[in-house]
Amino acid sequence: MSNSDASVKPSNLLEWLSVLETRHSKEIDMGLDRVSRVKNKLDIQYGCPVIMVAGTNGKGSTCAMLEAILMQAGYRVGLYSKPHFLDFNERARINGIPVNDEIFVQVFDQVEAARGDISLTYFEFTTLAICKLLADAPLDVVILEVGLGGRLDAVNVIDADVSIVTSVDIDHVDYLGDTREKIGFEKAGIFRTGKVAICSDPQPPQSLIDHAESIGADLRLFGRDFNYNGDKQQWNFGGREQRRNSLAYPSLRGANQLLNASAVLAALEALRHELPVGAQEVRTGLVMVDLPGRFQVLPGRPTVVLDVAHNPHAAATLAQNLDNMGFHAYTYAVFGSMLDKDIAGVIAQMKGKVDHWCVCDLPLPRAATSEQLAQELQIANVLEDKEHSLQKFSTPEEAYAFAMSKAGENDRIVVFGSFLTVAGVMRARRNAQS
Repeated sequence: MSNSDASVKPSNLLEWLSVLETRHSKEIDMGLDRVSRVKNKLDIQYGCPVIMVAGTNGKGSTCAMLEAILMQAGYRVGLYSKPHFLDFNERARINGIPVNDEIFVQVFDQVEAARGDISLTYFEFTTLAICKLLADAPLDVVILEVGLGGRLDAVNVIDADVSIVTSVDIDHVDYLGDTREKIGFEKAGIFRTGKVAICSDPQPPQSLIDHAESIGADLRLFGRDFNYNGDKQQWNFGGREQRRNSLAYPSLRGANQLLNASAVLAALEALRHELPVGAQEVRTGLVMVDLPGRFQVLPGRPTVVLDVAHNPHAAATLAQNLDNMGFHAYTYAVFGSMLDKDIAGVIAQMKGKVDHWCVCDLPLPRAATSEQLAQELQIANVLEDKEHSLQKFSTPEEAYAFAMSKAGENDRIVVFGSFLTVAGVMRARRNAQS
C-alpha cells in the first residue's frame, strides 16, 4: 500500500501489521538511507539520554536490567525491544507498560504520511514508529535494542549517548560476515564520536576496538575499564570512577548475567551526572528484573525451561545453565530453528544434555523444517542408544504437548532454538489457562 493506493488505510493495529508484513519485497533490506530520510521527515529528536544496546546475545537481558534499575530510581523510562513473543505491543514499553493499540495506530499513520513513496520493511517502519512515539513521550531516558548487527540496523539512525555491545559471536553470517572480526566491526557501528562506548565481551574483536578508537569514541572494555568479583551470596562492581559493593545477583538466571549486569552498571556510571542512581535502587532493580524466554524456569512439574538460544554461543550458555540445575531423570527438548542458523553448532552444544528430541516446523518460510532438523540430529548421532528418541511435529505447540504427555514429574522440558519456538509454547500455555 502506497499513498497513491485507493485502498482504505488500516484502522487498527492488527490491520496495520498485516499490511506491513506483506508490503516490502524483502524481509531484511540492509541500509540506512531510506530510514534516515523518513526519520528526518518525522523530526525524531530526543530531549533525554539515549542508551543503545547491540550484541549477538545478552541484549534483551541488558535492556531489561537497565529498565528495572532506572525505574526503581524514579525515572520515566522508554524501552524498545524485539522481537515480541505474543503481542506486538511488547516491543515498546513506557515505565514497564506496553504501549496500547491506539497510540501505535496514530504513530503508524504518521510514518505512513511521512514516507511518501519511500519503501520500508516491516522492521524499518515499526522501528521508526516506536522511535517517534518514544521521542514524543515525556521521558527521562530511552533504551533502544538493536535488531541485527548495528552499523546498518534501522535503530542506528538514532545517535546514542551511551552504546553497549554485549557480546560478539557468529550469527547472521549472510548479512554480517562469517568471522568475529567482521561481525565486531558491524556491531561497533553504533558507537559515536566523543560518546561512551561499552563492550562487555571478555574477548572483544580487534575490529571493534580499532573502530572505536578511529572515530574517537570513549571506549570502555570489560576487564580493563570495568569488572566484577563476588561469591555465592553477593557480587561487586568496579568501574573507572565508581564502585558498587554487596550487590544482589540478578533475578535473571544464567551464567552470563553478571557480564550483562556489569555493562549496565558501566552505562549508569557514564550517565551518573544526568541520571544519578543510588545503591538501593541498583540492588532492588537487579532483584526485580524480569525477562521472559531467557532461561526462564516455569513453576510446576515437570520442570519447563524456556530459552530463545538460537546460535552456538547462546546454546553453550544454555547447556551450562542446564548443568547447574538439580537432577532430572530425563530431558525433553522442543527444538525449532531458522534455516540460516548454525543448526549443527547448536546441536553440538546441546547433544549431551537432551535424551528425547521433539523437533518442529515454525510458521515462517525461512524456518528449517522438522525433517531438516531431524536430519541434522541424525548426522550428529544423537540417537546413540534406545534411551534416546527423536520425534517430528508440525508446530511447537504439538511438540510441547507430546513432551508434556511423556515427561514424568522428575523430568524437564527445554524449549529453545528460536523466539518462534518459545512463543509457540507460551501461546499454548496461555490458551490452556484461558
